[in-house]
Amino acid sequence: MAAAQGAGSSSAGPSGLPGSAPGHSSNSTAVAVWEWQDEFGRWRPYRGNVCSYIEQVFQASQQKGQRSGSGPVSSIPLGHADPVLAPYVIDIPSLTQFRQDTGTMRAVRRHLFPGDSAAGQGIVWEWQNDEGGWSPYEMNVCVFLEEARATNHQRVDLGPLGYNYEVDFVAQVQTNKTTRFRRSVQRRLDAPYPVTASPAPLHTGVACSCQQCWLNSGTGPITTRYRHSMINFPNSSTTHQVSGRTASVSSSSVGFVPYNKPTLSGARSTPRLNAQSTWALSQAGGPSTGLSASNGVSAPNLPVKMPKPSKVNQALAATPTEPEAVVKKYLEEVKGSPADEDCIICMEKLSSPSGYGDACEGGTIKPETVGRLTNCQHSFHMLCMLAMYSNGNKDGSLQCPSCKTIYGEKTGIQPKGKMEVSTFPQSLPGHKDCGTIQIVYHISRGIQGPEHPNPGMPYTARGFPRYCYLPDNEKGRKVLELLRVAWKRRLIFTVGTSSTTGESNTVVWNEIHHKTEMDTNLSGHGYPDPNYLDNVLAELAAQGVTEDCLRQ
Repeated sequence: MAAAQGAGSSSAGPSGLPGSAPGHSSNSTAVAVWEWQDEFGRWRPYRGNVCSYIEQVFQASQQKGQRSGSGPVSSIPLGHADPVLAPYVIDIPSLTQFRQDTGTMRAVRRHLFPGDSAAGQGIVWEWQNDEGGWSPYEMNVCVFLEEARATNHQRVDLGPLGYNYEVDFVAQVQTNKTTRFRRSVQRRLDAPYPVTASPAPLHTGVACSCQQCWLNSGTGPITTRYRHSMINFPNSSTTHQVSGRTASVSSSSVGFVPYNKPTLSGARSTPRLNAQSTWALSQAGGPSTGLSASNGVSAPNLPVKMPKPSKVNQALAATPTEPEAVVKKYLEEVKGSPADEDCIICMEKLSSPSGYGDACEGGTIKPETVGRLTNCQHSFHMLCMLAMYSNGNKDGSLQCPSCKTIYGEKTGIQPKGKMEVSTFPQSLPGHKDCGTIQIVYHISRGIQGPEHPNPGMPYTARGFPRYCYLPDNEKGRKVLELLRVAWKRRLIFTVGTSSTTGESNTVVWNEIHHKTEMDTNLSGHGYPDPNYLDNVLAELAAQGVTEDCLRQ
């Protein structure tokens, strides 16, 4: 057990703090903290008010199930607690956070902490990220830091909690024990986390093999942003370390919000994750179902906008981008009775009209028309596909919501900029047999265009130029050429909300991970990383950028 050293202080670790049992507490008053797992395997707590709403619905569902014998609530829409989180739904049976407009899924978990801990008092410890914002530590780290501070320790070692850092309470800094790089830390008072009944000893620090740590650990680490249907959800993956010097991924005030796209709304039945759900999202324009948020906020209904491109744009386009033309190009109409299954976009039966019939009126596609994608053979209401396409950047491509097969050439909304490439002889850790490729991305602030989330509004470009590194070997050069293709297709960056600062209308990374450090891979953004090149090739393929693009 690593000791925490301080002038005049005794040794302390997660189980060495005075009055603290090793990892647990017998305090009968408990608070529930709900957390989501980032792509590096670290758990990020939702804010206190969001957790209160999740726990309220969760507990009410459990009690209702016990009284009536029916199953518990299977989905919880986070937009009822915070409008910023409107695209997100928590699927309770799979302990998964699902983003409705992108299909991104992340594991979630519920942990109990003593009522007199940092969580019960609403105390959050945060570190300053590269963009100048504040990112919260995992809740078990917050609890540990608060206990250390309360017992007059001047310095603590976070090694036993999985972090390669020391925190100095006097100087209010976090120091990387390997690189000696320092960051500011702060202690912030937020809304207390919700009180709940505690059936077992409470979690207070280091994860262990207790029943709570085992049962409440979610579905396992997710090391990439999986974009699959629920039936293809991965079981587990390798955990990466996080919280290093650059390109940190965390959240200061909201759940993971990589984009600021409008959600598909206006459907008679809003999409739900579980076909057996007993508590789905409220119907657009109708009364809310389930429990209302304590702050009285409800998720906004964003109408589906389907503007027709101008004749000039149609003339310049290499492929048809008129929404109906694109849908009809890639889907063939199903004749006769459709299969007895749900359309996973609107969650209505394929034998029933599309849930977007009222929102997408006009044109030649009827609400009851079912289409089948030509390659993957997945079926949907054609009107639902039309609504989905019209809510995107309308680039002439379609992506199957089920298997993510891309039809056409997918492009993004990356702002104008410059990509520079150079090489130098210094080797990267793990690649001693070759030199290094350096990529420098330049993007400046500007005004959002019609394809962006908020046309006419300014967007910021923090942290540019951004430096990234690849090994100068055969596979590294292959990744470089595919990144060039992704850059030309405007897929490397997007305009959205920063996951580190919560700032909206800013340039952020877009689903393709880059190594922004040459070494000291404590953050997951450096080397060595034997799986990185294979992982980034898979991420590029998910965007439709494959070796076939290099042969065109």
